[in-house]
Amino acid sequence: MENSELIKQVTEKAMKWLSPAYSAETQAEVKRLLENDDKTELIEAFYKDLEFGTGGLRGIMGVGSNRMNIYTVGAATQGLSNYLNLNFKDLPQISVVIGHDCRNNSRLFAEISANIFSANGIKVYLFEDMRPTPEMSFAIRHLGCQSGIILTASHNPKEYNGYKAYWDDGAQVLAPHDKGIIDEVNKIASAADIKFEGNPALIEIVGEELDKLYLDQVKSVSIDPEAIARHKDLKIVYTPIHGTGMILIPRSLRMWGFENIHTVPEQMVKDGNFSTVVSPNPENPEALSMAINLAKELDADLVMASDPDADRIGIACKDDKGEWVLINGNQTCLMYLYYIITQYNKLGKMKGNEFVVKTIVTTELIKKIADKNHIEMIDCYTGFKWIAREIRIREGEKKYIGGGEESFGFLAADFVRDKDSVSACCLMAEIAAWAKDNGKSLYELLLDIYVEYGFSKEYTVNVVKPGKSGADEIKAMMDNFRSNLPKELGGSKVVLMKDYQTLKQIDASGVTTDLEMPDTSNVLQFFTESGDKVSVRPSGTEPKIKFYMEVKGEMGCRQCYAAADVTAMDKVGAIRKSLGI
Repeated sequence: MENSELIKQVTEKAMKWLSPAYSAETQAEVKRLLENDDKTELIEAFYKDLEFGTGGLRGIMGVGSNRMNIYTVGAATQGLSNYLNLNFKDLPQISVVIGHDCRNNSRLFAEISANIFSANGIKVYLFEDMRPTPEMSFAIRHLGCQSGIILTASHNPKEYNGYKAYWDDGAQVLAPHDKGIIDEVNKIASAADIKFEGNPALIEIVGEELDKLYLDQVKSVSIDPEAIARHKDLKIVYTPIHGTGMILIPRSLRMWGFENIHTVPEQMVKDGNFSTVVSPNPENPEALSMAINLAKELDADLVMASDPDADRIGIACKDDKGEWVLINGNQTCLMYLYYIITQYNKLGKMKGNEFVVKTIVTTELIKKIADKNHIEMIDCYTGFKWIAREIRIREGEKKYIGGGEESFGFLAADFVRDKDSVSACCLMAEIAAWAKDNGKSLYELLLDIYVEYGFSKEYTVNVVKPGKSGADEIKAMMDNFRSNLPKELGGSKVVLMKDYQTLKQIDASGVTTDLEMPDTSNVLQFFTESGDKVSVRPSGTEPKIKFYMEVKGEMGCRQCYAAADVTAMDKVGAIRKSLGI
């Protein structure tokens, strides 16, 4: 009965897409779904509306309310237009920035969005071609716009596209505006409610002039240009994995003073099918394989990659045996903040009002570094919009010097309000030059941080559960963890549990206290007696539930790393067994 009711609901919803407001091509595809005896595709396309999650609007491209297409993008833009016109009605001219990545349909969605905004009387600054997400964030702030969007599905597979909405501070939309926009989007009953006919007089194409201004700001992030000058021949291999990074990152590295930059030719090609990789995600080793092969040929010092919209960064370097190894997101964040804090101290730049930010699932070693150096460290939810929120709260009173998350995102300065692989790539190259200046490799620098602050192993397990049935399974898993709290993990007693949905924490003695956070979030965290941490959360942008494990250890010397790593992986295995994953 439940399934027949669902089919009835999605059928009624799909029938509305057979009106003249939708293109003939769209109507034909909807008819095909309706006439198919197997209703799986119909259900997946219409069982819900795409919603703003931690990464905005994101989904598989195709027809339907649960798919990325000109109508779901159009409804989002019309709803956002209506919300902007309500919120900024006293302004003589509301304005927005539109950017997009290399994905199939991204330019189409960007141009359609430009038409809709302009049809609603909103001034549009539309980038001439694909550009990195952080530059779009910068442009909102520089041009004094009230909002902005970028059409991208970040690092998702080629079938996906997405729509990230930003507010006037250049950060992704947060409450109450996210809910306000959704309310307006939900008022769009059909395509007939969307103003698709644009006003060309309100659309301005932008490009190189903003590139120059943005790159000048990126250059200001550099802390030790002398180290770069001494190692300007540092051999760097970079790949944009077919994405927007190709536009600015090699250019920015040269502006910083690096002269020996090599790119992967096959991946310096704009390609929405990402034909040289399985998935354009720098978190996946396979995505960096071509760059590493080139690095081996050249005997390079550093490999870097950015994802399609150039907000995330992936890094590889040679270990103590000369083998290429990937540096994970926790380790890169650790190195960035260690370097920035160390250099600020050395140069006497610390004024006592500095702060850094990390997400709750990112390594706790960052807090140890911050505490030892008397720097305020703030924990926030996953998603860079939360880091941007902490920057905004302290603007004008405290100095932001860096923030990052385990998912390969870092931001070194506040002229952008989203993670930024353009500045992150340049800063990582500077860190490699600085390490070389101090007689060590990038890998040895990481080991030295572990020796000083303690060893930490982070390991993430993604349990993929696609579709409606998958969403139900994920909910059941979270419900089960809440009603059956684990007593131990990997043989170590659980001494603290944090539930960000109820904003309560319970310690080992059963005492419950409140968690101070700006909103609720469907995240559970467990802390053990031995100092380990496990975080559990459904992804906000993909059909999976994520388990972030961080286990602690000690390293007395660089040579102790291998043994510490083996011990940590044994503990990870034991924790997985305790969790049943």
